[in-house]
Amino acid sequence: MLNRRFLCVLAGACLAAAPAMAAEVPRPSPDFAVDTINNGQKIHLSQYKGKVCVLAFILTTCPHCQKTVGYLSALQNEFAPRGLQVLASATEDMAAMNLPDFIQRFHPTFPVGFNNYNVVLGFLQHDPMFKLFMPQLVFIDRQGTIRAQYGGDDKFFAEDQEKHLRDQIETLLKEGQATEKKHPVPPPVKKAS
Repeated sequence: MLNRRFLCVLAGACLAAAPAMAAEVPRPSPDFAVDTINNGQKIHLSQYKGKVCVLAFILTTCPHCQKTVGYLSALQNEFAPRGLQVLASATEDMAAMNLPDFIQRFHPTFPVGFNNYNVVLGFLQHDPMFKLFMPQLVFIDRQGTIRAQYGGDDKFFAEDQEKHLRDQIETLLKEGQATEKKHPVPPPVKKAS
């Protein structure tokens, strides 16, 4: 009887903790910086203000991450003219050492760098008590607001991942276009001769 009661209490505690580990969405994106293998240079999210950004956290040796990078590379090529910028960050311990081979093998069409695992957990608002499933995707709108976030165990990655990526990106790109149409930039005033 005591074991059954203990299991019920444990199950209840796990269920109560589940909402606590979910990231707050939407939320303002901090100016996150990704380290590069180019002499310690950093890529800041703020460099892409006004664009729709997809930030992918990956492991260079993870087949699921490699597949996602392939989809994101194609979508970067397709949607860059409309304002998409993809950025990836490897999070494993030897990421800086593994990146040159990863870049050579998979030819991402966007910047790929690396970050400390704990820094990534903070950005994702992920409780370190719970396993982080890879890849992790964060979608940021043109105003710098994190609008969606998906972990590798989410159904977003299960079937037709490319369609899910495309739909999420299209939604954010269209929102920016609607805003631009509502507030068109007036033509320049011609000076009188």
